Amino acid sequence: MEWLSTDELIPLNWYRRMRTESPLILAEGGVWSCFSYDAVKAVLTDYEHFSSQFNKERSSKEPIESSVLRIDPPRHKQMRTLVSKVFTPRAIEEMAPHIANIAESLLDDMVDKSDCDFVRDFASPLPIMVIAEMLGIPYQDRDRFKMWSDALVGNDYDHYLLCQEEMSAYFAGIAAERRRHPQQDLISKLVHAQVDGEKLDEVELIGFCILLLVAGNETTTNLISSAMLCLDERPDLYDELAADRTLVPPTVEEVLRYCSPVQAMPRRVAKSTELYGQRLSEGQHVNVWIGSANHDEEVFANPDTFDIRRKPNPHLAFGQGIHYCLGAALARLEAKIALSALLNRNRVVRRDRTVPLERLDSSIVFGVKSLPVAFI
Repeated sequence: MEWLSTDELIPLNWYRRMRTESPLILAEGGVWSCFSYDAVKAVLTDYEHFSSQFNKERSSKEPIESSVLRIDPPRHKQMRTLVSKVFTPRAIEEMAPHIANIAESLLDDMVDKSDCDFVRDFASPLPIMVIAEMLGIPYQDRDRFKMWSDALVGNDYDHYLLCQEEMSAYFAGIAAERRRHPQQDLISKLVHAQVDGEKLDEVELIGFCILLLVAGNETTTNLISSAMLCLDERPDLYDELAADRTLVPPTVEEVLRYCSPVQAMPRRVAKSTELYGQRLSEGQHVNVWIGSANHDEEVFANPDTFDIRRKPNPHLAFGQGIHYCLGAALARLEAKIALSALLNRNRVVRRDRTVPLERLDSSIVFGVKSLPVAFI
C-alpha cells in the first residue's frame, strides 16, 4: 500500500528509520520519543514513572485535562469505574442490532447520491449517532460535534482551547437540565454518580462528557474510513470477506494495527528512571509512537503488508495498561458492523482516485478529511 508510505499520510519510512536508530530517542526541546514496540509498551504500562497527568492545577479552560484520560490513580480508577459498566462487552453487544440498523440506513441514503463522501455520509455519522444517543445529546448537533472533535485532536492550540470553551458551555447546560429532569442516558448517570460519597465536580463532569463524545466518534470514524481505504487498495478482499464473514473481525484488527487511529500519545516522567540505558528525568515529556510500534518488524512479520489473516496480532492501537481504551469494544463492534453492512450490498464501494487524499491536521490521530466514493 504505497499510498500509506508517504509522509503526507502514515510516515512508515520515518518510523522504520527511527526504530533502527534507537527504541528511545531524545529529540530537540528535551522531549523523548519511543518508536519500538517494547519501548512503547513499557511506557504505557508503567504509570508510576510515566504519568498521563500533565497539569497539577486543574483549569476550567481545559476540562479534558480533568478527565479519566489525564489523571492518575487512585482517582483514575474511581472515575473509570463510573462508566465501566456501560462499556462491558455484554452491554455493547446488546447495541449491535441498533447499530446495524443505523449503518444500513446510512448506506441506503448514500447509494443513489451523485456526490458520495464516505467520511461525511457514513464513517462520521455512524459513531456520532451512537455516542450521542448514549450520552443523551441531540444528533442534530452532529456538525458541531465533528468540528469540536477535529479541533480537540488537531495541531491548532487556539482552536483546541476554543472548542473546550464551547463544549463546556454546551455540556454545562445539558448537565443542569439532567439534574432537574434525569433521563436514561449517560450524562444523567454521571450527574448523579458518586465517587467516595462525593459527586463529580463541574470540571470533572464536563471533562468526562468531552472525552466520551470525542473518543466515542473521532477514532472510530477514522477506523471505519481506514478500513474503506484498505479494501479499496485490495479489491480482491471484498470477495474473500463476503464469502467468509469470520474474516471480518481479524480484518478490523489489522486495520487497527496498520492504520492505527491513534498514532501517538504523550506522557510525563513522574519519577526519574532509566529505560534502555537512557536516563529520563522527572518532568520531561515522552511521546509514545503507537503507529510505529504497530509496524515493528521485531514483533510483526512483514509489518508493512496488510494481512487480514495475521495471527497473532498483538497491536497497541487501544493502548495498554490502566489507560487501555474504555470504548475499545464499542469501536470494534461499530467497525465490524460497518464493514459487514458494506459487504451486504450487491454493489461495491470504490474510492474516487481523481481526488487526492488529505490527512487530518493532527500528529496524534490518523484519518482522512474526506473520501469521495461511488457504488459500482
